[in-house]
Amino acid sequence: MAGNLGSEIRRIFENMEYGPAPESADIAKKWLSQHKDSLGHFINGEWVKPENRKTYTTCSPATGEALADTIQGEEEDVNLAVSCAKTAFQSWSQLPAHTRARHLYAVARNVQKHHRLIAVIEALDNGKSIRETRDCDIPLVARHFYHYAGWAQLSDTEMREWKPVGVVGAIVPWNFPLMLSTWKVCPALAMGNTVVLKPATFTRLSALLFAEICHEAGLPPGVFNVVTGNGSFGSKLALHPDVDKVAFTGSTPVGQTLRRLTAGTGKKLSLELGGKSPVIVMDTADIDSAVEGIVDAVYFNQGQVCSAGSRLLVQENIFDDVIQRVKERLKHFRIGHSLDKAIDMGAIVSQAQYNTIKEYVDDARATGADVFQPDIPVPAKGFYYPPTLITNVQTVSRVVREEIFGPVLVALPFRTAKEAGNLGNNTNYGLAASVWSENLPTALELAITLKAGTVWVNCHNLFDAAAGFGGYRESGFGRDGGKEGLYEYVMPKWEQTTRHHVDIDVKTFGASFGSGTTPTPGQGGPSKSHLCPNGIQQPLVDHTYKVYYGGAQKRPDGCYSRPIYAAHDKQTIVAYVGDSNRKDVRNAVEAAHKAAPGWGKRAAHNRAQIVYYMAENLELRRQEIAQRISLLTGQTLENSFKEVDLSIQRLFYWGAYADKYGGNVQETTLYGCTVCIREPVGVVGIACPDEFPLLGFVSLFAPAIVRANCVVIIPSDKYPIPALDFYQVFDTSDLPAGVVNVLSGNKDHISKYLTEHQNVDAMWYFGSAEGSKFVEFTSAENVKRTWVNYGKERDWMDHDQGQGEEFLYHATQCKNIWMPMGTTFSN
Repeated sequence: MAGNLGSEIRRIFENMEYGPAPESADIAKKWLSQHKDSLGHFINGEWVKPENRKTYTTCSPATGEALADTIQGEEEDVNLAVSCAKTAFQSWSQLPAHTRARHLYAVARNVQKHHRLIAVIEALDNGKSIRETRDCDIPLVARHFYHYAGWAQLSDTEMREWKPVGVVGAIVPWNFPLMLSTWKVCPALAMGNTVVLKPATFTRLSALLFAEICHEAGLPPGVFNVVTGNGSFGSKLALHPDVDKVAFTGSTPVGQTLRRLTAGTGKKLSLELGGKSPVIVMDTADIDSAVEGIVDAVYFNQGQVCSAGSRLLVQENIFDDVIQRVKERLKHFRIGHSLDKAIDMGAIVSQAQYNTIKEYVDDARATGADVFQPDIPVPAKGFYYPPTLITNVQTVSRVVREEIFGPVLVALPFRTAKEAGNLGNNTNYGLAASVWSENLPTALELAITLKAGTVWVNCHNLFDAAAGFGGYRESGFGRDGGKEGLYEYVMPKWEQTTRHHVDIDVKTFGASFGSGTTPTPGQGGPSKSHLCPNGIQQPLVDHTYKVYYGGAQKRPDGCYSRPIYAAHDKQTIVAYVGDSNRKDVRNAVEAAHKAAPGWGKRAAHNRAQIVYYMAENLELRRQEIAQRISLLTGQTLENSFKEVDLSIQRLFYWGAYADKYGGNVQETTLYGCTVCIREPVGVVGIACPDEFPLLGFVSLFAPAIVRANCVVIIPSDKYPIPALDFYQVFDTSDLPAGVVNVLSGNKDHISKYLTEHQNVDAMWYFGSAEGSKFVEFTSAENVKRTWVNYGKERDWMDHDQGQGEEFLYHATQCKNIWMPMGTTFSN
């Protein structure tokens, strides 16, 4: 007997096997039984179960066991929830900041009181390991409420120029059901908004439990509401006329659909979408640590993580070694029930997602890739998929390009750090990345090079309430977390909330070249400007206004010009200006794209000096330009001088910000350093307003370029000449070629091709309501950022409307770089 026991102990120590360590489901089942295993919506502080509603049975992915029935909501349910949220907003938004802070603090406390219950519900509902829900998800939920209780307290001072938007419609996915809900709810409530949350179809239980906890914590009725339904039900919430902001986390295709549905309505929108995040392992990495990091990066939550490190890039000379070590690590993986505390991976969320993952892997195998799946026990019952490693793939392989959202890792070698950066950026996404190297200068240079919203150094998938999370490119826009997350739920205090409904034909909008003004002679009389040297009258030398890109004046591709008239006499042509077409857009964007890397690497001080130099050169032409503005617009010469003087002042204002908005150190829970860097958006298309032809032009291009963007800018449609004269200021101010490119012509025609261009990263449009809708709708194609005015004019002479933090928000995007430290001084 003793011999058998000894051999068993020896076997355990040799194999290092874990026995089952199950967590009891009793507490979760008790809560569900209190509701008779049937849950309604939670609206206005109470459970609501409308009659004649279809139901959806929530099942455990681990076993297929039915957990509870929930309601499939209909439009009337959305109407009720939004109405209650709108009513609650009137009082909630007017509460003192300290009172809102107390409410959020109370919610955090109550989350901690029910920590175990929430963790078990989440693990049962989603299929992820109880270790992950207990040790990661729920602590982060509480952490977010504590953090944003602080921002609620400070909102009167730290966010004094902003106000809440109103009712927020939050739509979240199934991979982190409660944590991602919290990322929306916390900043929204802190800033005085109210929320209607629609959880994912597969994972509704934790959101409904959380709503009940919030009510128990004393959150006023209607401030936070939860409604359940299918995918189209979420669209009903997003399109409700009284929803002022839509906050969405989910797949890129659904995000694109929401962008199109909300286009032109005036609703604020933030999108946290998919990813294909690279994990870059240099030959200077601690390989043992890197292998554990790789495993955590991609197999955490069964790979159902938007920031999963699903593209492994390993330096060529250590590639085989790393791959072999990863394979060996996977051979010791434990897969099992989500409530078993000893497992590495749980079940996939649904049969449909399981089938998707399997189809990707089968396709890779069929196209010649090498697929490794360890020979480990996999439960027969439930949606379990083994951890998978795919090698012998190309950069164009489907499994390398597309998000799989499962426990599947693809691996490719690289030779140099520069090649690693290029491979890392060779994707439509830009959500996250990690770099593994003991050589910190190399790691940091790669972190800066990678186009992603979060970059971890020697770690992966670390999150905290103090650091914003969100993407570049087709990974979306907007941030969840940190102070940067507050801006997604506020609007400038001077701005009024309005709703818009315009109909346009997207296919024909702005498509006609030369529309508006026929570029033919006979539309006005000649200019009456003359010189009289020695008493002899002679005309001024003709000034031909061309378009400006790549640092040079160019004739428009179409060889057309349009007349610009004097305000006092519509028969007097002041000048002809170039009429740009799609080829001019192509050329200008190419020039901007070429200039962007060099301009971004210039010292901020140098960018400031160039903008100050512009102000100096503009002032030298103060009288000439003021007279031209007066001639074109009909305003008095005194007011024209004011516009020029304020333009000079605004150049100084933005020059000052060139080296004062670069970022900050985020005070996360990490033992190390988390740095927020406010990076340029990239190439920005700008359509200027007709009013204030010089000031509007300066007020838009200046904040963009001081923050290291390059721009293609369309001057005032009616009065483009002050902006076209400005290229002489650019040329005499040491501005590098391609940083600012000016295309005159029909605003909507040029805006159409700028918005459609895949290499334009953002589009700012100040024109008609129809044009605003077109820009937002079309931007969905590559999920570019937009800033539009919905046809409303702003007072560019007013400091609140013509400059400020709103402009910096649109000119930058936050990247958080996480750098853990050693343990020498940690204790």
